[in-house]
Amino acid sequence: MTYETIKLEADERGVATLTLNQPDKHNAMSALMIAELTQAIKHLGTDDKVRAVILTGEGKSFCAGGDLGWMREQFSATRETRIAEAMKLATMLRDLNEFPKPLIGRVQGQAFGGGIGMMAVCDVAIGVKDAKFALTETRLGLIPATISPYVVARMGEGKARRVFMSGKWFDGAEAVNLDLLAKAVSAEELDDCVEAEILPYMSTAPGAVARAKGYARSLGPIIDKSAMLRSATALADAWETPEALEGVGAFFEKRKPNWIT
Repeated sequence: MTYETIKLEADERGVATLTLNQPDKHNAMSALMIAELTQAIKHLGTDDKVRAVILTGEGKSFCAGGDLGWMREQFSATRETRIAEAMKLATMLRDLNEFPKPLIGRVQGQAFGGGIGMMAVCDVAIGVKDAKFALTETRLGLIPATISPYVVARMGEGKARRVFMSGKWFDGAEAVNLDLLAKAVSAEELDDCVEAEILPYMSTAPGAVARAKGYARSLGPIIDKSAMLRSATALADAWETPEALEGVGAFFEKRKPNWIT
């Protein structure tokens, strides 16, 4: 199977590596990447040879959020189109969140917006300690809506509110404190730490792992189609505000929005 925006490889143990492969764009998510990730995760979920999956990125960034081309399209899109596009991202995140096999995040670089959402749906994420993270949507007059069910489920409301609205940058150590990362390590230690998370699964029954994961997830917040649609609608609402028009417009015009003095 050939992809344009991602890579998919597997070793002899059945450990697959799913790599966001647009390093020149900091692995920002486009409509094509979302579609390819959705297709790949469905394929991996039904492949009996696959025991676990590592989710990572090529280059300096794990995932820089939304692709600029996608942002430009949303700027002038209809409400119906905005909701439909948000639902595609929500569906991809749901499929990752409900993936019936261990999903280990190998966060080799910075992550913003949707990249934080992808970290949040991993069963465990290990990141480099000097990476930078942020939920930057409010800087544009938007809100981190589509990813919010997964981010809040991972962090808990209290911790999420520390970074959900401020748009502030935080490092690997704070990402650990926020429960977004399990460990923050040096770049040299990253692969060994990821392998340490993978290795125990080579001694577990795959079916039992899938059932245990599904049961654990059922005890947490319910993230169903209704919750997904609510998040997509909240994003569409945000896009229709004067602040979003100003904030996104300022971003593309390379100027400060009018709320920065």
